[in-house]
Amino acid sequence: MNMAMMRLRREDPRVVGSFRLHRRLGAGGMGVVYLGSDKKGQRVALKVIRPDLAEDQEFRSRFAREVSAARRIRGGCTARLVAADLDAERPWFATQYVPGPSLHDKVADEGPLGAADAAAVGAALSEGLVAVHEAGVVHRDLKPSNILLSPKGPRIIDFGIAWATGASTLTHVGTAVGSPGFLAPEQVRGAAVTPATDVFSLGATLAYASTGDSPFGHGSSEVMLYRVVHEEPQLHGVPDALAPLVRACLAKDPEERPSTLQLSLRLKEIAAREAHGLADVRPPAPRTGEADRPTGRLSETYPEQQRAQRRPQPTPGTPVPRSGGAARGGTPARGGSAARNGASVPPRPGGARPTPAGRSTTRSSSGSRPAPRSGAGRPGPRTTGTGRRPANPRLLRQRLFVFVVVTLLVAVGIALAQGCQGPARGLGGAGGPTHHHAPAVPPDTGL
Repeated sequence: MNMAMMRLRREDPRVVGSFRLHRRLGAGGMGVVYLGSDKKGQRVALKVIRPDLAEDQEFRSRFAREVSAARRIRGGCTARLVAADLDAERPWFATQYVPGPSLHDKVADEGPLGAADAAAVGAALSEGLVAVHEAGVVHRDLKPSNILLSPKGPRIIDFGIAWATGASTLTHVGTAVGSPGFLAPEQVRGAAVTPATDVFSLGATLAYASTGDSPFGHGSSEVMLYRVVHEEPQLHGVPDALAPLVRACLAKDPEERPSTLQLSLRLKEIAAREAHGLADVRPPAPRTGEADRPTGRLSETYPEQQRAQRRPQPTPGTPVPRSGGAARGGTPARGGSAARNGASVPPRPGGARPTPAGRSTTRSSSGSRPAPRSGAGRPGPRTTGTGRRPANPRLLRQRLFVFVVVTLLVAVGIALAQGCQGPARGLGGAGGPTHHHAPAVPPDTGL
């Protein structure tokens, strides 16, 4: 049924029951579907039986069965029944209007669905069929044009030839009711229908959604029905992830088809896996300088590693230990890195693996300094036996040099001071003032 909106024709009614009709939504084998609204503005899809069939008791019974099936089904898989009048001159019923194109129109206009989208639609339809079958109803005409793709998910419509538990079939043996290419073999033979009948139709529908064509090709009704019963479906173009499941649905024997619950669970898994696979095709490019940065749980397990990587670069002249080389003291660190849990951990490319906080590092044979830690080409933090970090060797040398120079300057100053005061103290007496005298003249010897 084509659900595209069309203007009302001259022969179309303008008011049915308490609903005003606005547009045609489509026409099927039993009647015409209109877009209408009630006095509150609620939009409905209103189906009216054709005038020439209104006098046919068989069609009236079939129509009444459709209304009964719609009332019995619970859940969001179908349009909710709003009102109905089975005793009117032209029987009708109204359901909640479902916006969105049919699956048939969607594929015809935009092309086949991808594996993830087709599996997601199939999973929702399978879950809907679970509710339909739990109500004791078999749809019997599930096909792409009877599936509407609403913003809230797929909806199954048109239960006009649905079969309910305890109802007569209204068909004769060998007479098929439904759409060729989507009917199950037991329907073609006139055998009893079961929930497995809808599973077959769902498999054919998924094949159409994935390829844009019926799995039994094209041709007259007789040719199509013969292929359904005697030939295998053509699934060329169905994604590999879906093909085995679709083929199982199209098994000739109803007992060999999966249940709707099994279909729902399996299709959900396929949809999730295919969607995840599409996301992995274009992974985000790593940012510069973050190739070695731990992520996920590692970022919680090794917080010291991230703090070490955020430290500033060493000043020029600072010795940088090489990964995998010998530690200060002569003996290289075991395995080129710190030992973890008693086992040697292989070094990372570009540097030794940093040891988590709280773990002791591997020391050299002299025991004087721990093995250097490197993660990004700079020395990692080192600790002494007391837990304190030693001063920078360069800073120690600078301090020692300053101390020596100051000491020498003080010593020289003291020596100079003592050299200037020593002779004066020797001539002037202890503690007395110093006076300058002319040199003593030796006594006259009579010369």
